[in-house]
Amino acid sequence: MSTVYLLELILFVSLVSSTASFALFPSRILHQSKIVPSRRATSDLAMSDRDLPSSEELDAALKVAIEASKAAGDIIVGNAEGVEVEKTKANSRDLLTIIDPLCEKFLGEEEVPPGKEASAEALDAILVKSPDWLWIVDPIDGTTNFVHGMPLCMPSIAVAYKGTVVVGVIYDPHRDEAFTAVKGQGAYLNGTPIKVGEQDVIGDAIVAMGSPPGTESMAMSLLGVQALMPKVRTIRMIGSAAIMLAWVACGRLTCYWEYDLSSWDIAAGAILITEAGGKFTDLNGDPYNLRVRKMIASNGKVHDAVLEELHGAGVV
Repeated sequence: MSTVYLLELILFVSLVSSTASFALFPSRILHQSKIVPSRRATSDLAMSDRDLPSSEELDAALKVAIEASKAAGDIIVGNAEGVEVEKTKANSRDLLTIIDPLCEKFLGEEEVPPGKEASAEALDAILVKSPDWLWIVDPIDGTTNFVHGMPLCMPSIAVAYKGTVVVGVIYDPHRDEAFTAVKGQGAYLNGTPIKVGEQDVIGDAIVAMGSPPGTESMAMSLLGVQALMPKVRTIRMIGSAAIMLAWVACGRLTCYWEYDLSSWDIAAGAILITEAGGKFTDLNGDPYNLRVRKMIASNGKVHDAVLEELHGAGVV
């Protein structure tokens, strides 16, 4: 892939994503990457193999996602000592740094007003157009970690085709770990196949969760931690949805749940985990789709047990 082509794609993603972290391939770049748009568009997430893009199309999307992730990762590592907060989003604990816009030049992160309603509306505004190709991007997941110089922040990129996530890349620039997945082809860490953990009882599970800024999400998280702490091996709050999802996919964590996240937080992780043999649902146990905000991801073996504890605690 030429440098000129990559820069064209990066610039396009930055300029056209006026709502959320979504962008479509322009027809000119589609042609250059040999991705031909279909006339049909659907949001049906139960995509069969025959409905998948060609292997050439998937390879092209994966390559761009990896290269763009690493470009953003270079910016993150170059500012690893921490940065000043430019402004806040939903509240004083939901941070936007001066580096976010720099990474947006590579990836095109959201220009969405704060709050879950705004991000949900931004997603719906895109999906109602029934695009064939959709880029779903978070240039710095784990912004608070980044601001304070903690090496637990990274870009997350997913590519959806007709409403189904078909490519996911989470790149940890601090450890040079590229977690990648293509629908139907498995999940990988730096090119080596990965799979979820083998823990089959909740008492052996290492469960991750968040420390959310929203009042409702915070209350539900407190209910969840009180219910789960006596039941599981331990609980971890790492501060980056991307890395917690990637670590479930490779078995470092057994389960990760959150009460409210945006699509750009979880889309790449969703395909990583399912391709690694795990399970990803909403908190009702229903299958993942791009509109899911209340989520749980696991190795599959402890999924129902963790959900049972959460439901018993009133997490709904």
